[in-house]
Amino acid sequence: MLSKLTHPQCLAVLRRGIRTSASSATSVATKKTVQGPPSSDYIFEREAKYGAHNYHPLPVALEKGKGVYLWDVEGKKYFDFLSSYSAVNQGHCHPKIIASLKSQCEKLTLTSRAFYNDVLGEYEEYITKMFKYNKVLPMNTGVEAGETACKLARKWAYTVKGIPKYKAKIVFAAGNFWGRTLSAISSSTDPSSYDGFGPFMPGFEVIPYNDLPALERALQDPNVAAFMVEPIQGEAGVVVPDKGYLTGVRELCTKHNVLFIADEIQTGLARTGEMLAVDHENVRPDLVLLGKALSGGVYPVSAVLCDDEIMLTIKPGEHGSTYGGNPLACRVAMAALEVIEEEELVKNADIMGSILRNELMKTPSDIVTQVRGKGLLNAIVIRETKDWDAWKVCLRLRDNGLLAKPTHGDIIRLAPPLVIKEDEIRECIEIIHKTLLSF
Repeated sequence: MLSKLTHPQCLAVLRRGIRTSASSATSVATKKTVQGPPSSDYIFEREAKYGAHNYHPLPVALEKGKGVYLWDVEGKKYFDFLSSYSAVNQGHCHPKIIASLKSQCEKLTLTSRAFYNDVLGEYEEYITKMFKYNKVLPMNTGVEAGETACKLARKWAYTVKGIPKYKAKIVFAAGNFWGRTLSAISSSTDPSSYDGFGPFMPGFEVIPYNDLPALERALQDPNVAAFMVEPIQGEAGVVVPDKGYLTGVRELCTKHNVLFIADEIQTGLARTGEMLAVDHENVRPDLVLLGKALSGGVYPVSAVLCDDEIMLTIKPGEHGSTYGGNPLACRVAMAALEVIEEEELVKNADIMGSILRNELMKTPSDIVTQVRGKGLLNAIVIRETKDWDAWKVCLRLRDNGLLAKPTHGDIIRLAPPLVIKEDEIRECIEIIHKTLLSF
């Protein structure tokens, strides 16, 4: 190898490479100095060149957020009507949450779970008392909370319910979305999530959403351990079940000794006008999954809440995460939960959501065929024509100063941060009406 590197021709190539690299670096540095901050187009092109093409973002390049507002790199201001898929319920860069982050990150950020730290227990006590469960298992992302719930359900099935080992089944509702890991897509009914990624996780069964008879039929199987369901399906397009559905789910799961797992990653933490969406029917699931707004959009935090009979089936070494329950995440999560309570975001989401839906229902039916939602988790269904579709509507909303994103082609979610005020929601309604009527 040494003889090859010292060959005169190779040395010449190396020298040329060094000169080229230096020249390239100088060119880039000069370009940045001359051009100043990157433009939106430059940002779009850079991501396309160096990043995986697993997302199709709306073409807007953001650099700042505060409360209900976002600013792009050219300085244009927008209302945020996506809230990072309900992760920033408390508004962008909430001062209390940011202060908690800064304070903790100067002291201790990560210990792993190999040792105790002085914040985890404080957080565990706080969140379990708030939601009235015995225990919490802290994780980082929403999909990890879903994976954790599936593991807990299976372990409970074998050690408590008495299902034969490795025969446990978990039932899901069609249209569900809880992430894109192999387990999550194994329960998906959306080809864009699962197609081309098999073989899939065994032991999963899918039934129709909002269909209690279908659930009752599925629960006849004595090997069913759990039913995991979103109280309102978010990614499916804000699909709201019939009144009484969640009550029926609770009754059937109790009757058949099956765990009711409520996926509140997107619907929880005041988004729907209740602290949890299941609170609309006053039901208590066996497991509750939290994430997204649990950190106010500042740092990945998720959690699984349940009682001792379920949680203590998992023993040391059987599940965990290096970052799960780290001091920084715990401090941020407590601040995020405190903001929800102190600023009465449950009440505000309920009031502002009612105003939004009432006004949206006044839009012409030849453009908007349906308005649905609860609290500030809402959606409109766009009637597609040769002149417009949901994507074109979102592009024009962007041009008019409001950011939203389509899902499933013809649906636009409308979910601003829960700190939005009435004058702001009415200004947004005016933008939406103006945009829709411009087609």
